[in-house]
Amino acid sequence: MEPASLENLCVLYHSPDFIVVNKHWDIRIDSKMWYEKQTVQSQLRHRFPELADPGTYYGFRFCHQLDFSTSGALCVALNRPAAGKAYRCFKERLVTKAYLALVRGLVESGRMTLDFAIGKNTSEGKTHMMCIEGTEGCENPKPSQTELTVLEYGCYNGDPVTKVLLQPLTGTALPQQHPQAWTGQDSTAQEHGASGLPHSLGHL
Repeated sequence: MEPASLENLCVLYHSPDFIVVNKHWDIRIDSKMWYEKQTVQSQLRHRFPELADPGTYYGFRFCHQLDFSTSGALCVALNRPAAGKAYRCFKERLVTKAYLALVRGLVESGRMTLDFAIGKNTSEGKTHMMCIEGTEGCENPKPSQTELTVLEYGCYNGDPVTKVLLQPLTGTALPQQHPQAWTGQDSTAQEHGASGLPHSLGHL
């Protein structure tokens, strides 16, 4: 997967009600800042200007969020009824999410349940990120459980790595930016979003 640009938006699914795109890593979904030229919002407006809704702040109704550094399936509602249906699915926990993460080092246990409280990171330069309780600047942490399953081992840039599957059980998914806090490893991550559609792992 090539780095994000205004033109290379990858569409996984398109219907009259929804668009599901493969969000790039290191790109914001939207932004109120004039200097943020490259966002999923701007990619959608460039590719589908006729679908932008002037009645919304960003022009598009994003059904859920993905962290800045996380790539993967992102669902966008194209009208108010569709957005309402998606909202209810998330609120009633009818949506299944799964994350693929490549962590540096070897995770010894084949399967484990990660049980940490997740909060908002208020540290300067990290306000777009989540964090686990006990991290400096962690605000309003809430209980969260995530199932981790080891998929395979390999090498990345000459270093041993482990590919893991992360499936949230309750609360917010554990933040993939700081996995060393819960496994002793460092990682990069992707998500299978509301659609459950798989996507390329070429950039890992």
